[in-house]
Amino acid sequence: MIQISNLNKSYGRQDILTDVSFTIHEGEKLGLVGRNGHGKTTLFRMLAELEKPDTGVVQFPKGYKIAYLQQEMDFKHATVLDEVLSSIPEGEPKEVWFAEKILFGLDFNAEMIAQSPSTLSGGWMNRINLAKVLISDADMLLLDEPTNHLDIITIHWLTKFLQNWRKELILITHDRMFMDTVVTHIMAIHRKQVRKIEGTSQKIYEQIATEEETYTKTRLNDAKEKEKAEIFIRKFRAKASLAKMVQSRIKNLEKKGFSGKLEKISDLDFQFDFKNFDTRLMLTVDNLEFGYEPNNLLIKGLDFEVLKGDKIAIVGKNGKGKSTLLRLLCQKLSPVNGTIKTHPQLLPGYYGQVAEQELDPTLTVEQEIASVLPLNSSRGLARSIAGAVLFEGALALKKCDVLSGGEKARVLLGKLIATPVHCLFLDEPSNHLDMQSVDSLIEALDYFEGAMVFVTHNEMILHALATKLIVFDGDYPYVFPGTYQEFLEDKGFSGEELVKKPKKEQSYGKLSKEEKKELQKKKQAFQSSLKPLKDEINAIQEQIHHAEDRIKDVQSELAVVAGKNDGQALADLGKELSELKVQIPELMELLSSKNKELEDLQQDAP
Repeated sequence: MIQISNLNKSYGRQDILTDVSFTIHEGEKLGLVGRNGHGKTTLFRMLAELEKPDTGVVQFPKGYKIAYLQQEMDFKHATVLDEVLSSIPEGEPKEVWFAEKILFGLDFNAEMIAQSPSTLSGGWMNRINLAKVLISDADMLLLDEPTNHLDIITIHWLTKFLQNWRKELILITHDRMFMDTVVTHIMAIHRKQVRKIEGTSQKIYEQIATEEETYTKTRLNDAKEKEKAEIFIRKFRAKASLAKMVQSRIKNLEKKGFSGKLEKISDLDFQFDFKNFDTRLMLTVDNLEFGYEPNNLLIKGLDFEVLKGDKIAIVGKNGKGKSTLLRLLCQKLSPVNGTIKTHPQLLPGYYGQVAEQELDPTLTVEQEIASVLPLNSSRGLARSIAGAVLFEGALALKKCDVLSGGEKARVLLGKLIATPVHCLFLDEPSNHLDMQSVDSLIEALDYFEGAMVFVTHNEMILHALATKLIVFDGDYPYVFPGTYQEFLEDKGFSGEELVKKPKKEQSYGKLSKEEKKELQKKKQAFQSSLKPLKDEINAIQEQIHHAEDRIKDVQSELAVVAGKNDGQALADLGKELSELKVQIPELMELLSSKNKELEDLQQDAP
């Protein structure tokens, strides 16, 4: 059990955490929520003993180990694999097979894990840090935004890994769906305090809202009672016959004390400026081809239209060309072949993934927003928009070069809000935003009357908004004409199990009853034909799980036998361990082959 008692932390005159106490029990997985700047990372750093509280105590069991995912890159080993293995403490076995399993799960390939970490991009370096934390076998994982730079498929893998984690973890993420799928409890930092409940992020926010509504009603009722008492005292203070009653009212006022008004906490509050557009067709893509190298096309033969009201999500693995397609649509890149035709009067709005490249570091927040407004606009309009993205008052005068990643993201949103648009092109718009800001973003995008093409790995946004998908999966991207849920149920990403369909009647359009029955029979027969292969896949997965569990048991038995000087037992266990380490990679290769076979068969489904 971990006990945190009476924790206080301030920076200068700013109180971050005040008299915080909570307990973490064995096996609990906690989601830590709260607005940006309210102390989530500060609490992490104190738990990891990288910072000390001003007052208070953090108590861990003796020998308790913590692994903390940070953004710093400090690599000292020749290869990615060696760097990951280096996080295993001295004296413990270096399980190469397990390191490779984690790296492959994070989408590294055999060639990449043999490279020097310094040759990889920042996103891949972040994955190395994540792999080092996951392999460390610590008692607690502290994961601060682990899904940054991960694509949806890798997030699915990480979700399963963390669901199977048997010890403690605390998770900070802006991705509400990812958090709620992984954790057992939620801790919220709110008004410098920490509260913890069992359940989801939605549950704790509803509880906080209810409590604050009750507090406000009680405070207003108390204020009315106070006002009545003060009127009575003023009116009858001079009357001797009522002196005792007056003194009683005075004592009650002094004894009771009254609650102050809750400090206002601002939310993002905005909407995009849709300029009326009479024509339905905004953009046409015809036989689009593009690649940065002539013999390595990322996009080939892609055709689709963008119509008024469309909300088109671009999904798939990182590095396949999702952001590239968005830049092509915004005419920031030119196609190798094919055409992108935009309506001559179309006003696009673009939100780039890397805020640093889109902002002038010498300008203030107010000046950046004013730079996209008409020349005759008032300063008050720029200030108003700055306030809507949480730069109120003097905060609007901050220079862009001192802003955090989240603040820069909000400035970009402010510039987009200030610009009349017909069609939005958004590249990872939820990055750096906290959960409340993501909720506000979804609401604003849902309300937007124009079209939208966006890249995101946040599945809550995909489920809430997407009406059509462009999927980067396989050799080249293709269009899926449906929602994200329909895509997961009907097709899914290659190598992943399909999401089970809800129990409802299949829809077959305008087929006759006889045709529907015949099609249903074909589907059932086809699914029956796949059952032996699916059973085989499940059996291989069970073998892998059994082998992994047996390795841990053998290692424990070796530690016991080593103290008894039993040479034969040591030899037998050592032989079994070696065989298991050979067996697991072979099983994983076989599993990959069978999954590919199943995927190929499913392409021919009726």
